[in-house]
Amino acid sequence: DQSVTILHAKVAQKSYGTEKRFFCPPPCVYISGHGWRVMQDHLKAAGCGDSVYRVCGYMCLDSSSQSQADTFKLVFDEQPNSRMFACAKSLFISDQDKRKHFCLLLRLFLGNRQEVGSFQSRMIKVISKPSQKRQSMKNADLCISSCSRVALFNRLRSQTVSTRYLSVDRGAFIASARQWTAFTINLGHCVIRDFVPSEGFICYGRVVQLVCTESGVALPLMVIRKVNKQHAILDVDEPVSQLHKCAFQFRDDPQSYLCLSNDTIIQHRAPSSGRDPGRVVLNDGSCWTIIGVEAVEFTFNQGPACIQTPVTPFPVMTGLEVNGGGHVAMLEIQGDNLSPHLKVWFGNNEAETMFKSPKSLLCVVPDVSAFSDGWRCLRRIITVPLCLIRSDGLIYRTSFSFTYTPELQPPPPSIRGASGGGKREGGMEGDEQDDSLLETIHQEFTRANFHLFMQS
Repeated sequence: DQSVTILHAKVAQKSYGTEKRFFCPPPCVYISGHGWRVMQDHLKAAGCGDSVYRVCGYMCLDSSSQSQADTFKLVFDEQPNSRMFACAKSLFISDQDKRKHFCLLLRLFLGNRQEVGSFQSRMIKVISKPSQKRQSMKNADLCISSCSRVALFNRLRSQTVSTRYLSVDRGAFIASARQWTAFTINLGHCVIRDFVPSEGFICYGRVVQLVCTESGVALPLMVIRKVNKQHAILDVDEPVSQLHKCAFQFRDDPQSYLCLSNDTIIQHRAPSSGRDPGRVVLNDGSCWTIIGVEAVEFTFNQGPACIQTPVTPFPVMTGLEVNGGGHVAMLEIQGDNLSPHLKVWFGNNEAETMFKSPKSLLCVVPDVSAFSDGWRCLRRIITVPLCLIRSDGLIYRTSFSFTYTPELQPPPPSIRGASGGGKREGGMEGDEQDDSLLETIHQEFTRANFHLFMQS
C-alpha cells in the first residue's frame, strides 16, 4: 500500500500589510508505504534515471487566483520505515484574501513531471487574531475538545525564528525547529490510578493527558493552566481556545511545569507570585501555544499498470445502506468522486457494481459462501473489508467493513429430529439429512441481518 497524509492546523491567522504571518505549525506531508519503492523499482527496471522516479510536490491555497509565487515547493526528506517528510514553512494567507475558510491543495509529481495526483486538506478557518474572550457553545469551532488532536509550540521572546514544536523522536519528547507531532488531548478523571478519558471541552484547571497519535507515547498527567503575561493563572476554569497560551502543571508535582530548554523537554520549577497566590511565575520555555490540528490520509495500491495515470480524483466513501436481503441484498455506497470506472470489492471478491451518480454506487452483496471454502461448517459472524478498485487495477482502501451476521434459528422439526448415522421416516439417508441441515445453515446466512460499521 501507499499513503499520502496531510497534517495541518484547524485555524490560520491572516497576514496584514507587508508582514507575512506564516502558518504555525506549518502544513506537513508524509508519504509512506512499500508501494512507493515498488513503483521506483519498476521505473528503474525500465531504464529511468534517478531524477525520474524521485517524488516532488507543490502546495498552495485552493484558489484559482493563486500565482506561481504563492506555491510552495516541497523538499522531501527520507525517514525510517520507507517514509518521506516535507513541510511548507513559507505558506501564508494575505489580508487581500476575504475568505473565512479555505483548503490546502497538494500536487505530487515524479521527477519526470508525471503527475501522481492532487490531494486536498480539510477545511481551515481564518481568524484575524486569537480570541481572548471566554468561549461558549456559539464558538464551538474555536474551542479545544477532548479526544481531539492538537499541536504545541513555543516562541522564546515572541520571535518567529525561535519557534520550537513539541515532538516525539524515537519515543522521546523533544523540541524541534522543523517537525511537529500531533497529540491527542484527553480530558478525564482518575479511577483507582487509571485515567478514564471523558467527553467535553478542555477547560483550564482540569487534568489532561497528551498522547502521541503516531507512537502512543504519553506525557504524565498534567493540569492545563491559562497563561497571562508570563504568569500561570490558577483560578481560571474557562474553555481553552485556539491559539491560546497555556502551561502544563504536572499533577503529581504541582510546582513543576512542562518546559523546553534548547531542544530538550524538562520540568521547570515555578515559584509562586509574592503578590498574588493565584498566580505562578513562568519562564519563556514553559509558555506553550495550543492549536487544534487535522489529518487527512489517502491510501491506495498502485500497480505497474496504473503508474502512468494520476491516482486522483480520490473516491471517498462516506456511508453505506443495505436494501433487501437474502440472495438479492443490495448495498448502496455513498460518497464523493465516485465514477463508472470503479468496482466494489468485499475482501478478495468483486461485487457486481452499478454507477448511479458521482455520490452513489450500487452493488450486489456477495453470498457469504464466497468467503470460505468450508462455509457449510460456519455459523459465526464474518467481517470483510470494503475497497474500491479502478478499472486499471488501482486499489483505494477504505475504513469501512461489511459484516455478515447469521440468524441462528433452530432447524425445522424434520431436520432437528434426524440423527447423524441412521434413517428417518421416508427413507432419507444420513448424508442427505446432513445436507439438509447444512442447507438450513446456509439459509440462515442468507436471511441474515447485515451490519455495517466504520472501523476507528
